[in-house]
Amino acid sequence: MKKEVKAIKLLCESDNLDDYLTETAEVNYNHPLIVALFSSLVRSSNDPIGFVKNSYEYVRDEINHSWDIQSSRVTCTASETLLYQEGICYAKANLLSALLRKAGIPAGFCYQRLTLGDTPESGYCIHALNGVYIAKYDQWIRLDARGNKKGVHAEFSIDTEKLAFPIRPEYGEVDYPYIFRRPNHKTIEALRQNTDCKTMYLHSLPSQL
Repeated sequence: MKKEVKAIKLLCESDNLDDYLTETAEVNYNHPLIVALFSSLVRSSNDPIGFVKNSYEYVRDEINHSWDIQSSRVTCTASETLLYQEGICYAKANLLSALLRKAGIPAGFCYQRLTLGDTPESGYCIHALNGVYIAKYDQWIRLDARGNKKGVHAEFSIDTEKLAFPIRPEYGEVDYPYIFRRPNHKTIEALRQNTDCKTMYLHSLPSQL
């Protein structure tokens, strides 16, 4: 069953679109691997919106979510995530941002606070997704490239958000409305300070921004 998240009013950290095009240590879009994939996606896309869709679906579908495949590897930068074809949502958001920024498409970072399991007793974690600027409509949208599986179905959509996780306020979950220029430092610290992804996923993810 498709899960749709009611759109919230998105708030940009910066009013300058150029701030969402910056190359950073994590969003390293001039790395040869990123450049090669970018070129391939350009060739298969008819227009900028098609490029956004193709890039999103590549990261969603071709990059494994490390927890889903029970991998111990921790990836962080866009190039690492592409090289090893895996990462958790933080790393996948870095990769999607890199591909879009390489194309001159402003892309930022958005977050949700979710229960780690099905109930509040399981604890909480911060989940990362992307905010993307669609110039044709002068509109920001959110895309969740976490990766689909049973019970999780996110899609590319401009008109209606189709994210991976609907927020349950009664469980203390939060949909943060902000589009940040850079990945949150707590998410990057988690990736940098851990060497086993399974242990990190269960015990070391930040629980709030």
